[in-house]
Amino acid sequence: MTTVRLSNYSLDKHGYGDFPKVLDDYGFKKVVLVGGKRALKASEGLIREALDGTDISILGSFVYGVDSTMDNINKLKEKKEVQEADVIFAVGGGKAIDTCKVLGVEVNKKVFSFPTICSNCSAATANAVVYNKDGSLSHYDSRMQAPYHVFISTEVIANAPDVYMWAGVGDGLSKEAEVRFATEGLSLNTTASLGLAIAKSCEKPFLEYGKQAIADTKANLASEAVEKVVMDVLISTGNVSNLTNGEDYYYNSSLAHAFYNATTAIKREGKFEHGEIVSFGVMVLHAYRDDEKDLRKIGEFNKSVGLPTKLSDLNLDYSHLDTLVEKTQETMEWQRSEKELSAEKFKEAIKKAYEFGKSL
Repeated sequence: MTTVRLSNYSLDKHGYGDFPKVLDDYGFKKVVLVGGKRALKASEGLIREALDGTDISILGSFVYGVDSTMDNINKLKEKKEVQEADVIFAVGGGKAIDTCKVLGVEVNKKVFSFPTICSNCSAATANAVVYNKDGSLSHYDSRMQAPYHVFISTEVIANAPDVYMWAGVGDGLSKEAEVRFATEGLSLNTTASLGLAIAKSCEKPFLEYGKQAIADTKANLASEAVEKVVMDVLISTGNVSNLTNGEDYYYNSSLAHAFYNATTAIKREGKFEHGEIVSFGVMVLHAYRDDEKDLRKIGEFNKSVGLPTKLSDLNLDYSHLDTLVEKTQETMEWQRSEKELSAEKFKEAIKKAYEFGKSL
């Protein structure tokens, strides 16, 4: 039997609006907040203000750590407040929310998400990325359902560091390209077909509004462009993830994310955002497909907003190629692909994307 549960969501420019009524509709009375340090500072006051005068109690507020690791999840499992809560409020970015989604499975609690940045689609997805202590990829966890409800404040997101909007645009650019590539030539069931249909609407808003949204976030403006990108990142691509990821199929991500996952195994100077690396992975994907038009389109867009167009932008070079190709073949994206993928062609695609990027 196929069961799909997508997140409900509430969008409010200034805060969290009628959130207490939504919470009451679910019958939850005891909540616990878990999130990033900066995220809790940005949103906890708004959450407490919205709950003031209600019979809903906040049992505790905890910083999850700095990465979505099983060590951090296991520490949170031991918290009395987590064990006694009806629902976990996941506050922050992808790693904070992924931590809470896995935590929810471990302690059998529902999760509401309060994304304070839009660097990826974790707020509305039924999967989580878990890392090792050294920052390398450990595994994907798909045991959970998507958060029951996503509460989005565009002002909170617009007041976050603009690097996260920038990275969110970079990550979001991958959704349409990867799902199209992963499903091309295949016979899809109804659920995956719906995911593909939504995926085909994802790229255009990033290309049309992405540059302005990044500029507006830099100026802390909760503009129309910011809302367009926020909803594309958090809801559209999030729902695509849920619809294109099934027990017997996986079309949610492909070579762009396989490239990203491989880079986590390479120790080098610099700190790079997930979406930053994925955006170059999209160029690699188009190079693999021998699609000169889309390679140019994404390369030129990346260049226009300062996203990577070269390996050197990520402190990588040709000396890393063999490791990148080796680690890429170990990723779920590679191993669950229904297409026959070529390691040699992928290696040449990285070179092609790099050389094209150098010409921009």
